[in-house]
Amino acid sequence: MLISPLLSFYIVRNFLLSFGAVFLGFIGVIFLFDTIELLRRAGSSDNISLGLILQMSLLRLLFLVQQAFPLAVLFGGMIGFWRLTRSRELVVTRSAGVSAWQFLLPVILISAVLGALSVTVVNPMASALLAKYERLNASYFEGRSRTLSISGSGLWLRQANVDSRSVIHAPNVSIDGPNVSLTKVTIFVFDGSDTFKSRIQASTGKLEDGFWDLTDVRIHETDKPAKLVNELRFETDLTLNNIQDSFSPPETLSFWELPTFIANLDKAGFSAIRHRLHWHSLMAVPLLFVGMVLIAAVFTLRLSARGSATFIILGGILSGFLLFIFSDIVFALGLRESVPVALAAWTPAGVCTLLGMSMLFHLEDG
Repeated sequence: MLISPLLSFYIVRNFLLSFGAVFLGFIGVIFLFDTIELLRRAGSSDNISLGLILQMSLLRLLFLVQQAFPLAVLFGGMIGFWRLTRSRELVVTRSAGVSAWQFLLPVILISAVLGALSVTVVNPMASALLAKYERLNASYFEGRSRTLSISGSGLWLRQANVDSRSVIHAPNVSIDGPNVSLTKVTIFVFDGSDTFKSRIQASTGKLEDGFWDLTDVRIHETDKPAKLVNELRFETDLTLNNIQDSFSPPETLSFWELPTFIANLDKAGFSAIRHRLHWHSLMAVPLLFVGMVLIAAVFTLRLSARGSATFIILGGILSGFLLFIFSDIVFALGLRESVPVALAAWTPAGVCTLLGMSMLFHLEDG
């Protein structure tokens, strides 16, 4: 027996209304707590105003809400199915010969669509806003002046000290254990923030403790002839660890940008495990949303009209808590390469979906 389009629309609408209510509640709670945390971090700092804190909280809001999407789907599904069960509407539907899988199918499909929209539409916006937040956070809260990017043209690195700023570019980077070597190095040195001072070109550059060891160096200064030296030590506070820490966090890169960024990292010889893990986890989001709907159905479809809402609340909280704990453990294994990156990223969504399906197969008799 095929389920009628009108009934499908009614069930999907019920789910979306419940999801929307939970989602709006999450937005309010997340914004409140994130603002309080930023106020705590700001303390009594004179250069951080309330307006800046509110701006930063709004910039990060969409990213934090995106992390809560799976829980919103879980709780929205639980509330929607619980209301239909308590009102006996699902009882009547099933007595008419419609199985649980038939009326769950529209909700499963719409949850997969929500997951796809979350990755392809919401994620790029959240990443762009988070990148702006990270720049403000680095400037006002952490005092970091280094920025680094990898592109098709090679490595670009900006560093600063008390007296000057410099931008380092190298089309080729070689990583050999703790050693970092550059070829065809160009360094632009600025006096202060924007006054050009000199350009340094070198055949090779090797990162040592506290300096870049440059060879075959040509120094161009304003209104002076070029000067050639065999070797030059260019001061820096960089290490291999903080070079890698200066990369754009994967969360600040959209789903569409990550593949190119990963390819450039691999080309430059840097590890791209964290970015690759994040990209695969984004691809698994639609399947994760489907799993959340199935778990929600497990907790609610068999409740009677006298069923306690406490069971739903506790079951949902416990399920969400276990999911995030399990995800963190598996992602940590993926970062350490104890398990393949793709397997680590897809496992939480796959386990959640298979668990929900198996429990529904066990409970469903029609």
